[in-house]
Amino acid sequence: MLGIRTRKVRAALSALGISLGIATMIVVTAIPASSQKALMERLSALGTNMLTAQAQPDLKPPVLLSEESVDMVARIGPVTAVSAVANTHAVVNRSDKVDPDTYAGLTVLAAKDNLLSLINARVQSGHFLDRTSDAFPTAVLGSVAAARLGLPSVSPGGPAPQIYIDDRWFTVIGVLEQTPLSPDIDRSVLVPWQPARTELDFDGHPTVIYVKAEEPRIEAVRDVLSDTVNPGLPGVIMISRPSDALAAKRDTQTTFSALFLGLAGVALVVGGVGVANTMVVSVLERRREIGLRRALGATRGHIRLQFLTESIALSTLGGLAGTLLGVLATLAYTAYQDWPPVIPPTAVAGGVAGTVLVGAIAGLYPSLRAARLSPTEALASA
Repeated sequence: MLGIRTRKVRAALSALGISLGIATMIVVTAIPASSQKALMERLSALGTNMLTAQAQPDLKPPVLLSEESVDMVARIGPVTAVSAVANTHAVVNRSDKVDPDTYAGLTVLAAKDNLLSLINARVQSGHFLDRTSDAFPTAVLGSVAAARLGLPSVSPGGPAPQIYIDDRWFTVIGVLEQTPLSPDIDRSVLVPWQPARTELDFDGHPTVIYVKAEEPRIEAVRDVLSDTVNPGLPGVIMISRPSDALAAKRDTQTTFSALFLGLAGVALVVGGVGVANTMVVSVLERRREIGLRRALGATRGHIRLQFLTESIALSTLGGLAGTLLGVLATLAYTAYQDWPPVIPPTAVAGGVAGTVLVGAIAGLYPSLRAARLSPTEALASA
């Protein structure tokens, strides 16, 4: 350590090599990990953990899902959330003065108040159905339905617009943004489940059941979903297959994992070569010191330990500095890209532990070389 303190510039330059290597390792693992998490969030928004269940539409007579089917699906172990919509077969109009056929093509759906999170939809204005609105004749419009009805938004604090559904007035409390996962919702008017039963003579049978499950077990849930929804005749139930985005997400995770390991290995090798080169040059420059210490009684083991310890100390100091530098660089870059920052603990711990190992390996040959110098040879060549 005395040699490091008395040669501050050389020690700093030596540590700089390993610190840049470790900083690079942190950056090339943390930034792709942050990018991966941002990508995973975008892929998850495409419904990688969502399934839908509904009866086949062309059956004669039509098959009705039981009113208990939603609760039955919720009991499946890996299922995390369940919601449903149902076609009320009601007719919607802008007002009671408009021809009922004017808005043909718009569907009035009874909806559970947790539907929004199941289909990854967002409210453009107003708010979605909730427990309060469940007690009143209220409605939320899909993006296409809102445009056709001439109600593209709901003004907060202003008078709430009303629409005419099957000779009854419903108050519009919200408008949804476009929902890529469920385009049918865009062309729909959503009303609360209970008011649909009391005001629109809705029979309570769901039409489409939306299911979210633990992503690794989504296929297992799909295998039992039709039997759960309709135990008596599961063959008439259509179950959507897992999104293609799920396969893409899994492939991406595998690719990124291999990339992390490769980049981390390259960064450590580069840092180790830098430390080894520095220590070899140090042995050549310090022959006089080695010869003098040997002449004063230092053994080969003392010389070996001195240079090996110095190599490990330089690598450790450089590794700590590089870890801090890599973390700061990652935080700055992810903030610029608006990504969620992800700094893998294994990269940080591996970086610090790796520097100790790299320092030991890089200092092994120089320390052995220094120990082999005899006092007379070292003093004569100095």
